[in-house]
Amino acid sequence: MKKSKSQRNIISNGRKVISIEKNAIAGLEKRFRNEEFIKYFIEAVETIYKCKGKVVVTGIGKSGIIAQKIVATFNSTGTYSIFLHSADSVHGDLGVLRKEDVVIIISKSGDSEEIKQIIPSIKILNIKIIALVGVTDSELAKLSDIVLDASVKEEACPHNLAPTSSTTAAMVLGDAIAIALLQKRDFTSENFALVHPGGNLGKRLLLKVDDIMTKGEDIPVVKIKDNLKDVIYMISSKRLGCACVISKTKIAGIVTDGDIRRLLEKNFDKISNTKAYDIMNPNPKIISKDMLALSALELMEKNKITQLIVGDKNKRPIGIIHMHRLLEEGL
Repeated sequence: MKKSKSQRNIISNGRKVISIEKNAIAGLEKRFRNEEFIKYFIEAVETIYKCKGKVVVTGIGKSGIIAQKIVATFNSTGTYSIFLHSADSVHGDLGVLRKEDVVIIISKSGDSEEIKQIIPSIKILNIKIIALVGVTDSELAKLSDIVLDASVKEEACPHNLAPTSSTTAAMVLGDAIAIALLQKRDFTSENFALVHPGGNLGKRLLLKVDDIMTKGEDIPVVKIKDNLKDVIYMISSKRLGCACVISKTKIAGIVTDGDIRRLLEKNFDKISNTKAYDIMNPNPKIISKDMLALSALELMEKNKITQLIVGDKNKRPIGIIHMHRLLEEGL
């Protein structure tokens, strides 16, 4: 479709912004070839790793917004962190600081008045300061214990004023620290799930079969010598498309509605004498209630089945899990 001049300009400007910010990140990546930068980055990660208190991240304006994002990433990856607004901190909020904490200060210029006002109080508490700063000879850089160069050649703003590339660089550097800490702590997907219990992610990593399986009197159970009529009634009444066949108290097999359809297609004249053991699958898939629901779904998909029997250590049926129930949970 032919585009107007105005539309072409919009596209061109969009590409230019992405290109400028991409170059800013590329410049940040190149600093990992600089020994001094590498030394400070390692020191920053190890200082936070050894921190006995919390990581306090602060900034003003757009840097404050980036600080909040970094705090969120830290907390979701195993690093206890809080956000402290630089302006509010000089009006009492510095009271959250403890001597065992670490402070990260984000600033493009490194000379914001609000930032300079809080540094003396941090120093009195002998708290280590890590600076993510755009000007490495600024007042903030001089007063910090660890200085990480987050400078950029230009902002994506055509006037080189609105923080764009600089905030991107600061955020990426914060992410780099967070993930380096995650790996140093061996922070697993299970750990991640514990702090993300909501939504599909938490369900995939935390939800167990026991949480959603059909239990108690709702389990469709028939005895091994029950007539086909009783089997059909159980499958229909419990609405799970199957019946668990037991011998005494133990699982002997499973009969699905598919088994009954196949029987009717082949042996319609003989169904009056058919027993549960005649049509059951004597080797059903039996799972533990402690299995992850996601693993149960994967097992169903692998074996092209829609139900699984949940058994206890004595092979007694304690539940049924149906694929529809798993899908309802968004797995």
